[in-house]
Order: sequence, then structure tokens, then C-alpha cells
Amino acid sequence: MPPEFSSFPSPLVGEGGARRAAVGGRGRALARAREMRTHPTEAERKLWRLLRNHRLAHTKWKRQQPIGRYIADFVCLGARLIVEADGAQHIDSAYDATRDAWLREQGFRLLRFHNNAILAEPDSVLTAILTALEAPAGASSPAERNPSPQPSPTRGREF
Repeated sequence: MPPEFSSFPSPLVGEGGARRAAVGGRGRALARAREMRTHPTEAERKLWRLLRNHRLAHTKWKRQQPIGRYIADFVCLGARLIVEADGAQHIDSAYDATRDAWLREQGFRLLRFHNNAILAEPDSVLTAILTALEAPAGASSPAERNPSPQPSPTRGREF
């Protein structure tokens, strides 16, 4: 290497010649998300096979996606929809209630399915997810999700 370039670190290792480890909450969330992607539950594995590669209504899904300080099991960012695959530890969880409230404040809708339902009735789970995908974002009642078509007002035309 010519001497004039020897004082510059390789661009492959980043500035300062060493790779920095991610610090803080975001770094921990990313590391935990990677670990969770590597070791999914059976229900998560099955649901991912059904959602991945745009298989459900041509939607893009991510799994074990950090959102703020939380990690969503599955998220369709375009539809702002999160799907959680829950085991028994999530029943009446105060942590989940706080987490869900924060995610809703960020504009996400959430669906929770028990692992047994995902494993035993995957078609029902996919139908519920598809229904939520087809609902307008922010709709909370069935009437808001499936509004009846309104005729357009008649207006006189000027020629």
C-alpha cells in the first residue's frame, strides 16, 4: 500500500479502524430480534410460512421487527398491522397492555392469536388477518371497517 494511504482506515471496518457495537435500547432490541428470528416457536414458524414472500394478499411482512423499544412478532408496515403469536404467558399481561397501548398510539392495529389457534386453525387466523388488512387503517368498528357505499351527490353541470 502506498504510504499516503496507510493512515486511512479501511472502509470495510468503518471510521476509526474498528467496528462499533450498537449500544443502548435500539442495539439491544436489534440483538434480541435477531435471536428471536433464529429461534421461533412452532406457531411463529407456521405463521411465517403463510405470510412470507407476499403470500397473503400480496402484502409485505417482517418478522421480529423492532418498533420503538418493543419487538413485533409480525408486522405489515404498509397496513400498519401487527400480528402477535401468543403463548399462555401473555394471558392478562400488564406488560402487553402497556406495549399494545404504545403501539396503538404510534398508529398500529394489533391482532393477537394464541399459539394453539395458529397451529390448529391456520385458515381462520389467515381469514382474520385478511379481514384486518382489507379494513381501512384506523377503523375500529365493523361499520367503519366495511362502510356501505354512499351514492355521490348529484350536482348540476355547467356547459
